[in-house]
Formats: sequence, structure tokens, C-alpha cells
Amino acid sequence: MIDLVYFAWVRERIGVDGEVLPLPDDVATVADLLNWLATRSPGHAAALADRGAVRVAVDQVLAGLDAPVRDGSEVAVFPPVTGG
Repeated sequence: MIDLVYFAWVRERIGVDGEVLPLPDDVATVADLLNWLATRSPGHAAALADRGAVRVAVDQVLAGLDAPVRDGSEVAVFPPVTGG
């Protein structure tokens, strides 16, 4: 299982603040995970349509698209954080 957490407009488009899902066997990286999630619903597809508009943290560490994900990981998906 993988624990997914969504923040801000990502959460609004998907319609839930998080999900616990079985990790498919063919999902090994953040990119694989985002590709798979985008197929789950129109909301997921809308939230993940522009991969440059989201950031991902795996087990609370900012991760790139090539970062590994594994069973038991917590993955957070959120918009880029800006300060001011």
C-alpha cells in the first residue's frame, strides 16, 4: 500500500485529501506513480496534467520524477511553494 496525500488545488481537483492504494507492480518511480494516478479519474488527470506544476515528496523528502517509490511510502503531491 502507498499513502498518498494531496494539498491545495491538487486536493481540490482530485476531490480528496488523500488515499491509501495498493502500489501496482509496474510503478517504481515518482514518474510512474504520477502517470498511473492520472488514469484513475478525471480529477486526477486534471490535477496531474502539467507535471511542472506539481511537486512531490516521498517520505517527507522532496523528490524528483526519477525517485523511487515503494510499498509503504508516503507520497505528498502539492503545488510549488513560493514565498514573499
